[in-house]
Amino acid sequence: MSNAKHPTKHPMLQELEAMVRDGRVDTLVVALTDMQGRLVGKRVQAQAFLNGVIDHGAHFCTYLLGTDMEMNTPDGFKLMNWETGYGDWIAEPVWSTLRVLPWLERTALVLSDTVDEETHTEIPVSPRTMLKRQVAKAASMGYVVKAGSELEYFVLKDSWEEQHRKGWATPEPFGYYNEDYHLLQATKAEPLHRLLRNQMTEARIPVEFSKGEAAPGQHEVNIRFDEVLESADRTVIFKHGAKEIAYLNGWGITFMAKPDHRWTGSSGHLHMSVWNADGTRSLMEDEKSDAPYKMSKTMRHFMGGMMALSRQLAVFIAPNVNSYKRFAALSWAPVNVVWGRDNRTTGFRVVGHGQALHIENRFPGGDMNAYLTYAAMVGAGLWGIEHEIEPPAEYKGNGYIATGCDRMPRALWEAIIELERSEAAVDIFGQDVVDHYLNAARVEQQAYDAVVHPWDRERYLERG
Repeated sequence: MSNAKHPTKHPMLQELEAMVRDGRVDTLVVALTDMQGRLVGKRVQAQAFLNGVIDHGAHFCTYLLGTDMEMNTPDGFKLMNWETGYGDWIAEPVWSTLRVLPWLERTALVLSDTVDEETHTEIPVSPRTMLKRQVAKAASMGYVVKAGSELEYFVLKDSWEEQHRKGWATPEPFGYYNEDYHLLQATKAEPLHRLLRNQMTEARIPVEFSKGEAAPGQHEVNIRFDEVLESADRTVIFKHGAKEIAYLNGWGITFMAKPDHRWTGSSGHLHMSVWNADGTRSLMEDEKSDAPYKMSKTMRHFMGGMMALSRQLAVFIAPNVNSYKRFAALSWAPVNVVWGRDNRTTGFRVVGHGQALHIENRFPGGDMNAYLTYAAMVGAGLWGIEHEIEPPAEYKGNGYIATGCDRMPRALWEAIIELERSEAAVDIFGQDVVDHYLNAARVEQQAYDAVVHPWDRERYLERG
């Protein structure tokens, strides 16, 4: 960022310069989020930073927003391919996101937006930009969307390297019985959980709670709610930082949606609410409303939009082949698009009262890319407000046996079909963005379909 373009430096940039000069920081990580939700980027040496090497941002190859999980360069992406020569875009630091990382020595991290060097416009398929556009649309409608993330993960006895040496066999969790709210079992991995709570909070990612979850070795953290872009920033940094903290301290950890078919899946619940233009008053409750639980028209239509489009936007909620294996009956992961008051069997759970009344979306998994998932759900909610989509009647009872309602896709290929025919997705994101993420989903499905898995051999080698 040049001072000519930004004559007044952001206070956090000024603070970073001071920390570099007095030796508190010697490394700056400039990071952006790829399609898979991973942080990628560069490390900048402190003196080079002071000398202005990223005044105009950091260059990165366009292919980072057009790869699969293995960093291959598949065909089908119009914005980046061998014919375009895989040039550069710019990671432009967003100084308000600056954090000092207590788990890395004298290191700070700043998130970036991705821009075209010639036009200075943001790249439309960049996950953070996709969410920013929905935030801007909400603002144009007079709303601020606030959200908080719950993330579940498994602590593992083996490191990732040991898992690799073992051929990625079923991992052994750090525990051997259900530890949901169980303090004694949770204590066994408390050295890791304590680091996550305290070091994340020190890095401006305020963790409010951690607790054992409904499986051996499974845990959950609750990150304090804020405006939705800030919450997405916190979520992607938390996932990345948790992996770094675990690795540096000899632990294994995974946010995979379903590490084994016999395990409870790991969720990434979203707690969402709509506020007035300056973010001072929630618009979710209307004391004069005759609707259940005093839900306002804004709340009903926002939830109605999310419910109406959950199937169509599933690729952005559950992005991987494995994501869909988490959607299983009686598993604590929902399958049916129904809502209920404080009902954990429904896909949407209405909780809280007064200014705390909000919607919990229980469909996303721990493997979500928070920018994409929030962008899809904010976009769907605003679409619901625009089209005045009323949600169906509350479902009371066991939501797993609900009938006459949408069901989340059973597999990624089904989600692809839903997105292919979704006019609402194009309205929300634009055809270019939808095409880009459809191609990514097809690449992922094709890679899975082409591999012979251990299940295939167990089932067919002798008896087929």
